[in-house]
Amino acid sequence: MLILHMRSIEHRATVNSAKERISIATFHRPGMNRNLAPIPSLVTPERPAFFERIGVKDYYNGFFSRELQGKSYIDIIRLQNEISK
Repeated sequence: MLILHMRSIEHRATVNSAKERISIATFHRPGMNRNLAPIPSLVTPERPAFFERIGVKDYYNGFFSRELQGKSYIDIIRLQNEISK
């Protein structure tokens, strides 16, 4: 399977010019022994990863055990590098 980084004129969204917009790919029932991670071929020094590799089980444990106030879980697991700030 080949996954490319590309801009699409068909993908439209209403955005807030003051905040970044992220898209999250989701998968239906990934195996609990699998990992979620950025695709290595898309991570470069110019485009560093925003998230570390995390096990599906660890992701679900963190997601379902957090309090419902404050930041979303995706913000909690985001890496704090210069580009993602």
